Amino acid sequence: MVDRNDSFLREVNEEIRRERLTKLWERFGTVIIASVVLLIGGVAAYKWNEARQIAAEQRTGARFEEASRLATERKTDEAMAAFAAIAKDGPAGYGALARVRIAGEHAKAGRTAEALSAYEALSVDSAADELLRDFAALQAAVLRLDQADWTEMKNRLTPLVGDQRAWRAQAREILGLAALKAGQSEEATKLFEQILGDRATTGGLSRRAQEMLAVLTDRAAAKGAVPGPAPAAPAAPDAKGKNGEPAAKN
Repeated sequence: MVDRNDSFLREVNEEIRRERLTKLWERFGTVIIASVVLLIGGVAAYKWNEARQIAAEQRTGARFEEASRLATERKTDEAMAAFAAIAKDGPAGYGALARVRIAGEHAKAGRTAEALSAYEALSVDSAADELLRDFAALQAAVLRLDQADWTEMKNRLTPLVGDQRAWRAQAREILGLAALKAGQSEEATKLFEQILGDRATTGGLSRRAQEMLAVLTDRAAAKGAVPGPAPAAPAAPDAKGKNGEPAAKN
């Protein structure tokens, strides 16, 4: 009797659940189907867009390699045209890289004004990656090192020497050279010491910093040296002979 009652209760419960599901489906079935369709459509659109971007980047990568090959072969005009096309219609990353190469080709050819303008434009482009923006700002500072005064070099490089900036060691080196050029020995010493204290500094940069610190130390030692007493002048020969008599004339 108990088993028969339990079986009956289970059947009733199942019927109630079926009835509830039927009512829920009648109320929300269309919404559920639409949601599933939208979800599948969204995933498909995302995957399609992702595949399209990958394909576009692969095509642009091949174009960039070809432009680099032309530059290596010193086909400068063709290389510049190829880089300019990538900068105009390529994905953001390759576009910024192409602008770096264009500026570099200008600098290599001695077109300093054009190179400086290209680097400065990239350095303030918020759409470009921070790494490339900082690199462009650093290269612009290098181009100005010989002509710029201390204030200009500080304004250009101070934002790049922070502990979290990727090109901080290189920026400190250039700023240290500018300080040395401007007679700011203490500032130069501090900057070269910061280079040596940075674990991310490369071996070559560390050696150059050590050499510059040695120069600064020698300069400080020479500047701080106190002249010693002048050596005594040799005594003038006595005008008289041994017996107090005037020395004989030759």
